[in-house]
Amino acid sequence: MKIFKFGGASINSIDRFKNTANIIQSFNGEKLLIVVSAMGKTTNALEAIVQAFCDNRKEEALQLFEQLKQQHQNILKYLVVSQWQQAENQLKDFVTEIEWLLHDNPVRQYDYYYDQIVCCGELFSSSILAHHLKDVKVNATWLDVRDIIRTDNHFRNASIDWEYTNKRMNESVASLFEQYDVVITQGFIGATDENESTTLGREGSDFSAAIFANLLNAASVTIWKDVDAVMSADPKKFPDAAIIPSLSYTEVIEMAYYGAQVIHPKTIKPLQNKNIPLLVKSFLDPNLPGTKIDGQLTKNLPPIIVLKEKQALIEFKSKDFSFVEGHLVAQLHELFGSIKINPNISQHTAISLLCGFDDQEEKINALAAAAADIFDVSMERQLDLLTIRHYNQAMISLLTANKMVLLEQKTMQTIQLLLRK
Repeated sequence: MKIFKFGGASINSIDRFKNTANIIQSFNGEKLLIVVSAMGKTTNALEAIVQAFCDNRKEEALQLFEQLKQQHQNILKYLVVSQWQQAENQLKDFVTEIEWLLHDNPVRQYDYYYDQIVCCGELFSSSILAHHLKDVKVNATWLDVRDIIRTDNHFRNASIDWEYTNKRMNESVASLFEQYDVVITQGFIGATDENESTTLGREGSDFSAAIFANLLNAASVTIWKDVDAVMSADPKKFPDAAIIPSLSYTEVIEMAYYGAQVIHPKTIKPLQNKNIPLLVKSFLDPNLPGTKIDGQLTKNLPPIIVLKEKQALIEFKSKDFSFVEGHLVAQLHELFGSIKINPNISQHTAISLLCGFDDQEEKINALAAAAADIFDVSMERQLDLLTIRHYNQAMISLLTANKMVLLEQKTMQTIQLLLRK
């Protein structure tokens, strides 16, 4: 059995839904579990609904939700014929679940309502895909992942109850493949033991695919994207970026740590634990080989480039020229924790600590103001953080030409440079 994950870009139109169904049909005779994200831009629309609701703009929230409902119903009309009534009824059930909530008044925290409302994006899209597959004679069924993946109640970043989830996998999922070839379910969401919806945080749909793969002992996981494979850099910024045919789990975790838009480490760990290969393939051209990620050590990798723009450099200098160490650094790290901000790069001098951050204006200003009680604080914005793994001097010279290096950190494998344009 194989796990496929389709993200929002792969189902953001009628043609893309049909293309996804064609890919699934091309694996005729194989057992597939399909993890589906919300349609492209749906999550953003749902977040606007949550904000309106929590701001007590109830009518606006209902109006926005009505628009989203109509969008999905229109797509359903073009994708489902023989299964239309069943599909319409299921969509109405999901709609009722949200509308009932939106007619109430917010009495709980924002994160709770976020999870109850945003989860419907995956429920809508997976239901439409499942009914379309049945319509084109695929032996498929739909599964509500909230009945399977149990989490705690840390809304928006829930943790998995692995023991209970494993039990539900064995009881309710594995047996479905005795009757069906394809099982369609949702990424990104789960539920508490009180049946309250939860979401799994950043890259939650990829993580969902990894959970299923680990607990069902899948042969592989394939993440279908709108790129040919994992690239050595963002091709939109670096047109000469190269395809990387294979990567190790460790290399992918390193790339993600430095900000590469690849696979989140929390997705890798359940696969690594059981040595399940992860494939990254293009839904635009499924015949391309893509990238294979597994436990094999990868040699002779090209320089891998990660460029993070909109960076800020803050210098924290001791007011009395004493060494910056011990309790002063501890106080600074307490501030990082309380403001919920972490440096991407940092370096000591004798009397100062220099840190580069993502320039989140509100947090950066709060940090600078709070730290001013302890340090002399200076700041520079509009910087770039360049990371090169498997660097060489030619690549460093090329990418830093006509730029000033303000901060540099280097290991045997990786160099990081904070640059002024």
